[in-house]
Amino acid sequence: MAPTVQEDGSSSVTSSPLHFFSMMSLSPGSAHPWLKELKSEERGLYLIHLLLTCANHVANGSLESANVALDQISQIASPDGDTMQRIASYFTDALANRILKSWPGLYRALNSARMLMAHEEILVQKLFLELFPFLKIVYTVANQAIMEAMEGEKMIHVIDLCSAEPAQWVALLQALSVRPEGPPHLRITGIHQQKAVLDQMAQRLNAEAERLDIPFQFNPVVSNLECLDFDRLRVKTGEALAISSILQLHKLLSWDDETVRLRLPDKPPNYNHGTFGELLEKDAGISPDSTSSSPLSSKMDSFLMELRNLLPKVMVVAEQDSNHNGSSLMERLTEALYYYAALFDCLESTVSRASLERLKIEKILFGEEIKNIIACEGRDRKERHEKLCKWVRRLGAAGFGAVPLSCLAMLLARRLLQGYGCDGYRIKDENGSIVLCWQDRALFSVSAWRCRR
Repeated sequence: MAPTVQEDGSSSVTSSPLHFFSMMSLSPGSAHPWLKELKSEERGLYLIHLLLTCANHVANGSLESANVALDQISQIASPDGDTMQRIASYFTDALANRILKSWPGLYRALNSARMLMAHEEILVQKLFLELFPFLKIVYTVANQAIMEAMEGEKMIHVIDLCSAEPAQWVALLQALSVRPEGPPHLRITGIHQQKAVLDQMAQRLNAEAERLDIPFQFNPVVSNLECLDFDRLRVKTGEALAISSILQLHKLLSWDDETVRLRLPDKPPNYNHGTFGELLEKDAGISPDSTSSSPLSSKMDSFLMELRNLLPKVMVVAEQDSNHNGSSLMERLTEALYYYAALFDCLESTVSRASLERLKIEKILFGEEIKNIIACEGRDRKERHEKLCKWVRRLGAAGFGAVPLSCLAMLLARRLLQGYGCDGYRIKDENGSIVLCWQDRALFSVSAWRCRR
């Protein structure tokens, strides 16, 4: 099955039944009987063709044509089907939401009851922790970097930029309790928008510290990062400071969407050509990781400078490693198709299609992220994930210098991954930082930083 790309950029396939795809006249409600007889790869190719066609119509304002494409997709996409059917259902929802935003009243009416509640957010984050190895590795590597930076320190203060999951800090308390020089006095400042979330965190960590007989204090700060008052962090002279940012910094990029955009160079493309990658290249004839414009945000700059002025001994940053902050819809959709297809493939390889936990994490976590990337613009678009090389540029400009993760941190990460029992996961060492992958597709990065003198 060899696709060809036409002069106008459209694609066609020269073997039956796929050679009809690019030439097919789409009409609302039309159901072609052979659609249900397609093999998985053929159906995936057709879904990609329809998604790209629909996105192109949306980007050009051809809403009637987009509606026809959405109708076609809905006939074969399914949230409980194979990887491509499942992901297509969420991208379809995202494109439909983008169209609905043309009618703000209608959009608000239909989405008023769809706001993500705090308990749902905590639930899906716990499911993400349980069903994937990524957060376990991030927490392990971050704690190891903190332990090494704090060797010999008697007063340690950790600032957690999104304090919703106690697992990382329970593990740190346990590691500190067996230090050869004895446990330090530990203070954790947790930042979150929900007071109830911080109350639960405090209760869990206080109980663990009491069990381990470690002097401990939890300082809750109810705030989002955009409005954070740094005086409330209560950083004191004489204490060694560590900062933990797990999948948070990218959200600050939305605040300066209208500022002059600076193109930050990406590394040369080196991408997975697995099943989904082959399908997308067959249909679109495009590279998924083309360099995208990215704002060097004044909000981001000032926030990172404020963190640097706190003089932390170490700051650990984990981020989604993909280009989801391009200015064009087509660019973001292409990147997101690659990225989330890899995450859906992870679940396909390890979790039953009938699993309710899988459905929740795909719908509530990944589905909402996809919708934000595709349907939203301006300050509403929070999921502005970027590649590690861009974070290296930003953090360097703010006065941070990279700290190579130690051999022990790398070893602990690899052991954790080996114990997970799935061959598809990979770890790459990128100049002392870790990139977590599915097959060859980069998904998350973890890096450590300190103040440059």
